[in-house]
Amino acid sequence: MGPAELGVLIPIVAVGGFFGWMIALTLSRAYTAKLKAQSQGADGAAQEEVLAAVEELRREVAELAERVDFTERLLAKARDEGGKLAPGERRMGSQ
Repeated sequence: MGPAELGVLIPIVAVGGFFGWMIALTLSRAYTAKLKAQSQGADGAAQEEVLAAVEELRREVAELAERVDFTERLLAKARDEGGKLAPGERRMGSQ
């Protein structure tokens, strides 16, 4: 291989390398964008799951608050009606 052939081969390798590098860069950007989209989709699903769990907890807390209010009303009513019960005596509903 002489100097003339080497002079032709250098630009061919340089141009081929440049285009190879551009193709690799484009593919890596496309792959990165795909990974970001997948991770955002997973984050969105995880966020929806967390929001559903928080909503369930809110519902349970509201239900417990209603039960506490009901119990407090019963205790206040028992106090207002007649004081303490004798040992072993049960307070029955309206009889």
